[in-house]
Amino acid sequence: MDVLSDVLHRARARHALIRQLIHRPPWSLTFADAPPLTVVATLGGHASVRLHDSDAPPALLTSGDIALITKTGRYTIADHPSTPPQAVVHEGKKHVLGGGAEEARTHHSLAPRTYGDGLPGATTMLRGAYEFRGDVGDRLLDMLPPLSVVPAGPRTRAALDMLAAEVARDEPGQDAVLHQLLDLVLVLALRAWCANTQTAPPSWYRALTAPAIGDALRHLHEEPARRWTVAELAAGVGMSRAAFAARFTSLVGEPPLTYLTGWRMILAADSLRDTDATVAAVAREVGYEDAFAFSVAFKRARGVSPSVWRRQTR
Repeated sequence: MDVLSDVLHRARARHALIRQLIHRPPWSLTFADAPPLTVVATLGGHASVRLHDSDAPPALLTSGDIALITKTGRYTIADHPSTPPQAVVHEGKKHVLGGGAEEARTHHSLAPRTYGDGLPGATTMLRGAYEFRGDVGDRLLDMLPPLSVVPAGPRTRAALDMLAAEVARDEPGQDAVLHQLLDLVLVLALRAWCANTQTAPPSWYRALTAPAIGDALRHLHEEPARRWTVAELAAGVGMSRAAFAARFTSLVGEPPLTYLTGWRMILAADSLRDTDATVAAVAREVGYEDAFAFSVAFKRARGVSPSVWRRQTR
């Protein structure tokens, strides 16, 4: 499994909320207590996305564009940046501002997972909200800026069309189909954003796609408990030890074994929180035969012992 797939798999929450919104202008929805990652796609019409805790100007979306929203507590999507909010979504409930006819229009259910007015000239949007878990989820979110816009493209559009075709259905296995399609949209959007020639790809993506270094990262993620050496990694990708270490550090931002230790601590932190495995068992799971040595390394990385971490995070 490649590195991005591994991180997505380990960070993936079991349930992602997917909704289709169909509103005729003017419309504006504010999402409070935003989830760690939101995928917003415009299927028809246009929209703006504004982060409330950022000075950046609103992002404008046209048909087929995708916005990835992370690391923000509150944002607004609307037909135009100047449209005042008509409803606030807080703790999973929609609170309409003003009430009356607008409340009925905003709350109207058109089909399963589909809300709005559905009138001619309406903007159609898909919104997928991810609740990532643990330190692996944080690692994924650290890869992204608070707001990324992926322009419409043939590959992302095809995936969006499939998701849109399924979102209003209510058939056996529907949730599984929707979650798989949302994951597909997310991965294609990440690829397209990183490959955008207008901006330099982030360092982590350059590392994943770089010859030899991407293979080395895959080895570390496939076998994090293995007792790797820099020489062994270098030989496995056909480079000298010195050249490999320098290239890895330049692209990833830290030496190979430092990266491995950090990844092990991330896996251990999630295992301590999510399972009842003993500290010794978690230590072995991430490559430490000595539980004491693992505890020292974990405390150095997290500031507390594994046992204290478990109590605090639960």
